[in-house]
This record gives sequence, C-alpha cells and structure tokens, in this order.
Amino acid sequence: QVTLVESGGGWVQPGDSMMLSCVADGGTFKDYGMGWFRVSPGKEREKIAVISWSGGTAYYANSVQDRFTISRDNAKNTLYLQMTNLNREDPARYYCAGDPPSLLAPDYEWDYWGQGTQVTVSS
Repeated sequence: QVTLVESGGGWVQPGDSMMLSCVADGGTFKDYGMGWFRVSPGKEREKIAVISWSGGTAYYANSVQDRFTISRDNAKNTLYLQMTNLNREDPARYYCAGDPPSLLAPDYEWDYWGQGTQVTVSS
C-alpha cells in the first residue's frame, strides 16, 4: 500500500512563489510516474504536471506552462512542484498522484492519491 502526503500549501499574494512537496511511503517510488492535479471550486480536476519515473520527461498543462516546475528526488521518495508567478487562477486544492499506466492517462487510471494541500492566492 502506498501513501502519499502533500505539504507546502498556504496563502500567498499574486506574483509570489510556493513549493509543494509530496512524500511517498510504501511501494517503490522510483518505479512509477507521478503527477500533480488540482481542483478549484466549480471546476473539474485538472492535471497540471506529470513526470516520468526517472524525472527525464515532464509535461505541463497550458495553464501552468513556464510558471510551474515538477521534479522528483527518488532517493527521498519525494515529488515537488515549484510554482512561480501565482495568479488568481491558481487557488485550488493540489493533489499528488502516482502510478499511472502512462503519463497521459486520465485521472481515474492513476492508482495512488494524496489528501491534497490547499493553495490560496489573494492580496
């Protein structure tokens, strides 16, 4: 059984940066792809960034391209999301997820999910 625990959320002002982390416990973290999703009130869950098991491949949603960076440290069983230039479209609950059949798989095909961490952006 794999448990994912996110941290790093909170309140920031527009234009600020924030780093989210996701620690995996159980399983073999280095063997599977990982990703970040977010859910905003009134919106569907959005896949915003995914990364391969090695970290060599990453894809981003258009909404976060060039502002967010996904990375991983397999030695620490940890996934990261560096967010910069946060704006009023970014407030959401952010979830990490793992072990999809492919990085492009829809969310319902991802096996592992964390409980999420809330990000608020306001002045």
